[in-house]
Amino acid sequence: MPGPLAGVKVVELAGIGPGPFAAMMLSDMGAEVIRVDRAQWVGRGSGASLEVLDRGRRSVGVDLKQPDGVETVLRLAASADALIEGYRPGVAERLGVGPDDCFARNPALVYGRMTGWGQEGPLAQAAGHDINYIALAGALAHFGRAGGKPTPPINVVGDFGGGGMFLAFGVVCGILEARTSGLGQVVDAAMVDGTATLMSMIWGVRATGGWNEELGTNFLDTGGAEYDTYETADGKFIALGALEAQFYAEFLERTGLALEDLPHPSDRAQAEVLRARFTELFKSRTRDEWCALLEGTDACFAPVLPMSEAAQHPHIRARNTIIEYEGVLQPAPAPRFSRTPGEIQRPRSKPGEHTDAVLADFGFAADEVAALRATGAVA
Repeated sequence: MPGPLAGVKVVELAGIGPGPFAAMMLSDMGAEVIRVDRAQWVGRGSGASLEVLDRGRRSVGVDLKQPDGVETVLRLAASADALIEGYRPGVAERLGVGPDDCFARNPALVYGRMTGWGQEGPLAQAAGHDINYIALAGALAHFGRAGGKPTPPINVVGDFGGGGMFLAFGVVCGILEARTSGLGQVVDAAMVDGTATLMSMIWGVRATGGWNEELGTNFLDTGGAEYDTYETADGKFIALGALEAQFYAEFLERTGLALEDLPHPSDRAQAEVLRARFTELFKSRTRDEWCALLEGTDACFAPVLPMSEAAQHPHIRARNTIIEYEGVLQPAPAPRFSRTPGEIQRPRSKPGEHTDAVLADFGFAADEVAALRATGAVA
């Protein structure tokens, strides 16, 4: 069966990172996503495209510096449910493909905008990266150990969790609303906003006095020995998350620590005593030996696996969480649907690979396509 977004058409003005991630998610769920690449990229690749993030879409090469190229994008938008772009605020307007330009052709269009700082505010025009957005949003300050400095959790929090995923969610929400009202709207997806939202639970804990802003002193930031990673005898690592009393008790019972006189995890003053004992314990066996003892139990245990090993883990393999597609290991579409499952629609396209076919599908006559090619407006 086609995915849950089958029949939805999206135009993606090509960018990097979170925008393509949102487009990938929409495509995985069955939407027809047309990526508008720069005409200048045709024949040499964009240099910014990534094999996995660009999967599932057909590509049209368009020169937005030419009036006929702008007109081409507006005609695509006229037949689409949504358009997404990741330019700095004001750039799309200057190019002639901003919200008002598109709404004039398609009042029901959902116009998704992906930025770091948002469409307005003192920093709206400033450059930035994931590390900057999650820093300002109040997230980065809480990743790290006591006595250390904040450690960036690669770029999954701002770019993809707080950025691309919120854009995809916003676009789908906008499309649902437009089907009722008949009117489109702008979706302002800012990584700083999305990151703040991802911190909702921590803000709630803080409001009740349960979160200390000092790094590495809380129950989820390695402030307690029962929620941490530990090195094993073979130089690998395991992750322990035995927060709740019943899970902690099972961990103690299965490891033999129940017979020892140990500080209680709630005694934060003794956390390092407990951590030292756990460190000693886990160094006594290899990671595989600990997996044999604890994996699959209620001790809240897992091996710390790099991507290469994660792809081979029995649970990941049983669920086909990581799959091989066109010779490339990559995450399968998620979430899962019982009746209309998502699927990867096609491998990554070369810039402009489907220009003629896509334009024909969107109502361009053959002579129109030929004229656009002749002027270099499309490629």
